[in-house]
Order: sequence, then structure tokens, then C-alpha cells
Amino acid sequence: MSTQFPEVRPRRLRKSSALRTIFQEVEFDLNDLVLPIFVEEGVSDFGVIASMPGVLRIPESKLAGEIERYARAGIRAVMTFGISHHKDLVGSDTWNEAGLVARMARICKDAAPDMVVMSDTCFCEHTSHGHCGVLHEHTVDNDATLINIGKQAVIAARAGADIIAPSAAMDGQVQAIRGALDDAKLGDTFIMSYSTKFASALYGPFREAGGSTLEGDRKTYQMNPMNRREAVRESLLDQDEGADCLMVKPAGAYLDIIRDIREASRLPLAAYQVSGEYAMIKFAAAAGAIDEQRASRETVGAIKRAGADLIFTYFAMDFARDGI
Repeated sequence: MSTQFPEVRPRRLRKSSALRTIFQEVEFDLNDLVLPIFVEEGVSDFGVIASMPGVLRIPESKLAGEIERYARAGIRAVMTFGISHHKDLVGSDTWNEAGLVARMARICKDAAPDMVVMSDTCFCEHTSHGHCGVLHEHTVDNDATLINIGKQAVIAARAGADIIAPSAAMDGQVQAIRGALDDAKLGDTFIMSYSTKFASALYGPFREAGGSTLEGDRKTYQMNPMNRREAVRESLLDQDEGADCLMVKPAGAYLDIIRDIREASRLPLAAYQVSGEYAMIKFAAAAGAIDEQRASRETVGAIKRAGADLIFTYFAMDFARDGI
């Protein structure tokens, strides 16, 4: 016969701060976090992002100093997003050895050699139409984009990026990047695929931050938010193509997907707490509706609890400042 109340009292585990701490099941620290950053070329001052309070566009000329500041604070990894002033129909600046993608990687590694530099590998911030690849009439040409994404990956890796992170949501992108890197004798370069990326309403602030000029939407290549089985399938396809790490984006509304993929794969798993998730906490806290510090820790902790090994969050520097 099983023991029941009043003999069993789970509240005994919670009666003091010390007991709550030693019996806490999930923890995270700065080693679990990646700070996404926005770098703008051709400007001299930091740029305010109205929909992301506390996040600024970094002038390229001040990137080295910012990376040094992050490293001193204990940040171990950054993801670079470029705000380009050299856009065209295909995003060709991304495979220019002197282009913004390459320059960001070089500056980051020169400023803090031990910083893990992840290069977002996509085209949306570098194309005049704002789509993630080669636009043909009203849709993105998947296979033509694969050729270009391989070229971008090689440029970023040669410039010093430790991790290539394809976010274009093209079928076969991991295979294309792996082949391009291998052909360029860069076979040791790590690929972290945005393997399950949803066509989410939560990307809005990011589009302001990145200067998006998107025409239409990305629903033909990003995933339907209502599809759970397909979400797992997408990540397992990237695993089979040679990804070294998988990712779910966004994170907070997709904790079930994080758990599903964690159970289906032995690869490291990342999750991205996106701009809209960040903004909701910031604006709710500014309105006095919630406690920002508690809410940010609770939401990031939930992502960790769901099974993510690595969490992308704009709160990373806040956590570093506050000692987690």
C-alpha cells in the first residue's frame, strides 16, 4: 500500500531557501547561453531598437570593444547578425571576402580569440526583398539558394567563425554547407542548424533590428507553428545531412517540440528565445505587470528544463551583470 498524506508532504522540500536550492532540478549559467548581436556597417553611433528595449545596433567600428566587454562579463558565445548597406537581389555581399559577414567574424575573433563566434548564415538582412534566398517571382528558389549559402558558409569559416548557423530554412541546406566546407578544406567547421524554425509571429522586433525589407511572408519555407510531427522530422533530416547541433526557434511557445527533439536525437540541442519573447517580458515589466528578473529567469529555465543544452537569449548580458 502506497504512503499518502499526511505522511507524505512535498512541502518539506520547500520550507527554506537552502532546501529549495539544493533540491532544484534544473540550473543554467553563462556557459549555457549565447548572446545574439546586431552589427551595422557604415554608421558611427549605436542604434536604438524601439521594440527591443535594452538592445542596440552596434556600429561595426565599435564591435571589437563590445566583444571585449562581453568577454569580461563572462559571455562565452555570440551570434552575429549584420545590418547591411550593400543589399542586392541575391545577398552577394555575404560571400564577399571583404563583406560584412566576413568582417564581423574577423573582428570578433581578433578582439576575443576564446569567444565562440557563430555566424548566422542566411540572406534576409542582405537582400533587397528581405527573403532568405534567391527570389523567383513570388517564391524562393530553394536549390539556387543552396549554392549561395554554401559560398557564404565558406567565407564566414575562413574569416574565423567557429560555427556556421544556417537559418534560411532551405531543404538540403546542411548537406550543401557541409559539402562546400569540405571542398574548401574546412571540414572541421561546426554546423549548428536552425533545424526546426517556425513561421512565427514572434519575429517582429528582430525584423526592425535587422532592417528587414521583407515583401510577403516566409510561410513556404518556414514551418507551420501547428505541426508537431513535422517539426521533429525537419530536425532529424538535418541530423542525417550532417548537422553537429540542432535548434528550435522560437523557444518559449515550443517547449513540447524541444522535448520531442531531445528524445528523438542524441545531438546537442539549442533553442532561441526570440525577439518577440524578449519584448513581451520587457514591455510587461515596464508596465508593472510582471517582475522582469524573475520572468526572464523562469522562461530561460523552462527552456533548459524542456531539454535545450544551449539557449540563445537577449537577456544574456543581464544575467551576466546580475551574476545569474
